[in-house]
Amino acid sequence: MTSSPIWPFASNRRWAASSVLLACLAFAGCGPWASAAAPTPDGAQAKPSGDTDEADALEPIASVLPDDAEADSGLFVVHRSDDKLYFQIPDSILNRDVLLISRIARVPADMGGFIPAGFKAGEQVLRWERRRDQILLRKISYRRVAADSLPIAISVINNNFAPIVEAFDIEAGGPDDDAVLVDVTEFFEGDVPAISGLTRARRQQFGVRRLDDDRSFINYARSFPLNVDVRHTLTYEATEPPSDANAGTISMEMHQSMVLLPEEPLRPRLADPRVGWFTVEQVDFGLPTQKAGTRSYIRRWRLEPTDPAAYAAGEVVDPARPIVYYLDPATPAEWRPCVRQGIEDWQPAFETAGFSNAILARDPPSTEEDPEWSGEDIRYSVVRWAASTTRNAQGPSVSDPRTGEILESDIVWYHNHMRSYRNRLMLETGAANPLARSLPIDGGLMCEAMRQVIAHEVGHALGLPHNMIASSAYPVDSLRVADFARRMGVAPTIMDYARQNYIAQPEDGLAGADFIRQIGPYDHYAINWGYRVLASVESPEEEKPTLDRWILERAHDPMYRYSPQRVGLLVDPHAQTEDLGDDPVRASGYGIANLRRVAPNLVTWTATAGEDYTDLQELYGELLGQWNRYVSHVLALVGGVYETLKASDQTGPVYDPVPRDRQREAVAFLGEQVFDAPTWLNDPQILNRIEHAGGVQRLSAMQVRLLGAVLDAQRLQRLVEIEALGNSDVYRLADLLDDVSNEVWRGAAAGRGQDVYRRQLQRGHLERLEALMTEEATLPPSSPFFWRTPVDVSLSEVRPLVRAQLVRLRADARRGASAAGDAVTRAHLRDVVERVDGILERVRNGE
Repeated sequence: MTSSPIWPFASNRRWAASSVLLACLAFAGCGPWASAAAPTPDGAQAKPSGDTDEADALEPIASVLPDDAEADSGLFVVHRSDDKLYFQIPDSILNRDVLLISRIARVPADMGGFIPAGFKAGEQVLRWERRRDQILLRKISYRRVAADSLPIAISVINNNFAPIVEAFDIEAGGPDDDAVLVDVTEFFEGDVPAISGLTRARRQQFGVRRLDDDRSFINYARSFPLNVDVRHTLTYEATEPPSDANAGTISMEMHQSMVLLPEEPLRPRLADPRVGWFTVEQVDFGLPTQKAGTRSYIRRWRLEPTDPAAYAAGEVVDPARPIVYYLDPATPAEWRPCVRQGIEDWQPAFETAGFSNAILARDPPSTEEDPEWSGEDIRYSVVRWAASTTRNAQGPSVSDPRTGEILESDIVWYHNHMRSYRNRLMLETGAANPLARSLPIDGGLMCEAMRQVIAHEVGHALGLPHNMIASSAYPVDSLRVADFARRMGVAPTIMDYARQNYIAQPEDGLAGADFIRQIGPYDHYAINWGYRVLASVESPEEEKPTLDRWILERAHDPMYRYSPQRVGLLVDPHAQTEDLGDDPVRASGYGIANLRRVAPNLVTWTATAGEDYTDLQELYGELLGQWNRYVSHVLALVGGVYETLKASDQTGPVYDPVPRDRQREAVAFLGEQVFDAPTWLNDPQILNRIEHAGGVQRLSAMQVRLLGAVLDAQRLQRLVEIEALGNSDVYRLADLLDDVSNEVWRGAAAGRGQDVYRRQLQRGHLERLEALMTEEATLPPSSPFFWRTPVDVSLSEVRPLVRAQLVRLRADARRGASAAGDAVTRAHLRDVVERVDGILERVRNGE
């Protein structure tokens, strides 16, 4: 691996802007894995007529270089002296696509929770172009393309003129005029926005004033077979630096890697929204769609069989070049086996796609074995261990924007993410799992959890996004069966946000890793769909019938459904974050039952001799968050709409409202678990160890917030539209408002005593009804990633029905106040009457 290129080298010849590789794409004659499309990108510049690259005779390169310059050969030669850096750019590289990857190699403390060392700050395609006595560095985009065989390709070029990032004077030339020398020192030592680690927003955030030239310098430059890497330090004066405020300085090391893109691009595979893949998007003006059509290609690694004939016959064979991840040398020794296993857990999925040993984990070579090995070298993908307090992990990758081919990936495990799993394992599984009942938790259990997180992040780096609908395929009762949980995990894919089995009860017999997620059936299906080589066809379009057939064969099995991650107000209760099972009401009921077992034990389980109650306070706060998560899963049923992604040749609707009885059941659950105050959360054994006061108000605020979420204007509008469209089995808006009022105000009209939680909840209910009468709904941004329901509350059915609720509640409060047997309840209900009068008066006055 250390000496083998990832793809064939280009021959040493000049490439015109309309290159041979793009021409190869135009025709289906470049081999079974070559692309069949020939995009001319934005800014692919044809050489202007009358302009030549000829210039005056150049000085020999050797005569220009400083005496102390050292040369390093690879993609091209770099020359470095004490204070200068030169690139010797061969003629064969001119007008070739080069991918520049900019990473922040070393970051200051507190730079940001998701900016660890190795963070990818930028990714762009560049071309070195010669113009007389200069070399231009031009930025190229493949967002808008057309096959260069089509007349419209000329218009694509003319209407998408590519910017020139930098211009360099030619300092010298090669003996046969086959290379030119340029001084790139100022490019890397200066403040060039295209390669900076500070975005405009971060510059504003940190009060960056200027780059200090005296404290900015080039660390090193190296040339490898496929890429040229430059490490440089940039120091900025800043009024609000992220750390070391007294220094007034931000220093960071940037790592720039210029990667020659494959001469023979991978044949792209057309994406399909019914199977989850990260994609590259192109507006292709050459499509016969009577519009500016869009193509989406999946992002995937190049896997080609070593024995194509055996592969075509259905045998499982090794790939010519496997996907290899190296373990960061900084990885603690005790966790290295867990990381390694998480990487190689994907091997069976690739066997489903016909490849054995397709993904491997390796230790990096020692300095003696390979003194030039670097995790920043594009040939090596690394699982990085970030010494950060952030609780997260990431699975980014770098891909060829022409085809979606993944070229390199760096998984990031943040050291403090163990804290997340330490806490979640205790809260979600501690009731039934003895290994999760102390701090620190069992090392073997933590290793298993870490292994599966790494596998999840590797899944991202293989091209798979989150699949939020998958966990709803498993029946709730199946997750209580030890054998099922052991074989199937918690969801059909490890790419769902479904982590631990919180449904299993103590009597169900699960043990150890039975509670942990794992790679599942959907993962095998998706990897096969994206990676199986279809050598019998010659273009992405010819692949499509086979890919469609594979989807339709699984279309009726919920195990193979896909739904993208969305933010905003949840619409589909099957596609939620952190949920399990096909029935949110029953699943959350089991989860809360386990929390009620965990809460009384937290003092004991978090205790460490000689330590204070910091861990107890942290775990208790996360227990409250877990309870909120469970009830929110049920809340999504109210006004919910199930989404089943389909192509237009499939029958049936894409969107189906949640049946009335399921919505009514959800409101009853909320009445029992939320509106009836869950006072078990305010365990005195916990509270009197972590705070002097605040528990009552905190719990009351949680109740009021969830009540407000039930009565969100977008949710209410969906009920209006579902009824208006004539859906059968409809849960009407009037039904919801009545059911919520009946749950919240239970017994108030009869003057029955109301406790402090109930009284505050009722006042919160009135405030929410007032907001619906007076405020306009705010909507999240319009985006494919956001659920949004357009609503104009002032014109909708909401306000008349809310007004009727207020009038009814006022009458009930008057009756209740007259019948109340205690002074507090009587005062509360009289106050309710005054509050409603005030709301209605303000509405009448237009306040």
